[in-house]
Amino acid sequence: MSALHPPVLATDITPEWLSEALQERHPGTHVASIEVMDRAEVTNAHARLAITYSAATTAPPTLFCKLLPVDDRRASITNTRMGPREVRFYRDLAPMLKLRVPEVHVAIHDESDDSFILLMEDLVASGCAVSDGTWGVDTDSAAAALVGLAEIHARYEDPAMRAAEAPWVPEPVFGSTYGSVMLQYGLDNHRDRLSDNFAAIAEIYIHHGKDLHALFTQGRKTIIHGDTHVGNLFFDHGTIGFLDWGIINVNTPMREVSYFMNMAMNIEDRRRSDRELLRHYLDARRAFGASEITFDDAFLAHRVHAAYCVPASCQVVTFPANMSEGRRVFSDAFLARAEAAITDLDARGALREVAGL
Repeated sequence: MSALHPPVLATDITPEWLSEALQERHPGTHVASIEVMDRAEVTNAHARLAITYSAATTAPPTLFCKLLPVDDRRASITNTRMGPREVRFYRDLAPMLKLRVPEVHVAIHDESDDSFILLMEDLVASGCAVSDGTWGVDTDSAAAALVGLAEIHARYEDPAMRAAEAPWVPEPVFGSTYGSVMLQYGLDNHRDRLSDNFAAIAEIYIHHGKDLHALFTQGRKTIIHGDTHVGNLFFDHGTIGFLDWGIINVNTPMREVSYFMNMAMNIEDRRRSDRELLRHYLDARRAFGASEITFDDAFLAHRVHAAYCVPASCQVVTFPANMSEGRRVFSDAFLARAEAAITDLDARGALREVAGL
């Protein structure tokens, strides 16, 4: 753990603090001044920083800053421990992986209060793009990304490897009513905006959540990103990069593969190519030495995990009246992907077929 304590606000970052924080990655760096260009409260607090240095350095002129929020959500977000997990991912695992992730220049977690800071590659300055939700991953880019995911899944399906390199990555635990409460609100107040298939799966999640959780975590385990929807990706001139590793967990790889295809791809591309992409992923797993999954088992799992798109949409279906236009556009596209996936793959039928739900 670094001796430096994470600041509360981006504006609290001083040249002296940043100079010290950058020494591990960029020895000899001295910061002259910092300008906070943009700030936003999303799940966490985000900012872009413009840095002026006293002399030539290998450190970048701009950085993306991620901190705990400062509003009334701070305690609840702290309790999720997403920030500490993301710091651990970038410090311990990212350097060993070939998957495209943002370059991180400072990653600090203070165990005394679980505060954290990540100072990362400024993707805007790198010429990368993040979708507004209306456009997603095409087939060729999805194929390449699935190879990267297959490599991680193969590496960490061995429990001994997980214990040696990532013992801190948790398995998902059932018990929170967060999703159920919001889905019930959506059914009670916005049923006309949800399909019958969506509503049926929402009811199952609300009343049989423990059974669904067991189904969603069934199978041989590995380390997965955990939330590979289009908003957690970036597009680097044809290469897909993965953001927001805060809910990294130990789970079945098919949860990841299905969710990525359903919630990151363009809908029409996914409809045309999900079977081909699934075979491509299975071939990549085999090449990396992972355990065998048959196509029939994988496709059935793909259908089952399409149902996860419903609880994943729990925030969206509350349709908050005060959300920004950008958030509305993203939420509408998110729900459209979820609705298309559960209908195209007959997720409701898969739950009945596999678990009698």
